[in-house]
Amino acid sequence: MASPYVTLQPSEQVLISAAATIYAGYLATGKVADGEENAWIDKAIKAAFRIATVVDASVVADKEMG
Repeated sequence: MASPYVTLQPSEQVLISAAATIYAGYLATGKVADGEENAWIDKAIKAAFRIATVVDASVVADKEMG
């Protein structure tokens, strides 16, 4: 049986890192009850994506400048 693996693009890697940090905050504050992990992971991913879209709309990166 082959080992499962995931290949992620750099932007996906950054979003995973942000989502993991957000999820860790939920865990540390006791918000994640047993059996509710998937819902809180989804919430963390959505929050990380929202942060990324707000930053993208608000900041002009060096490579975006002509």
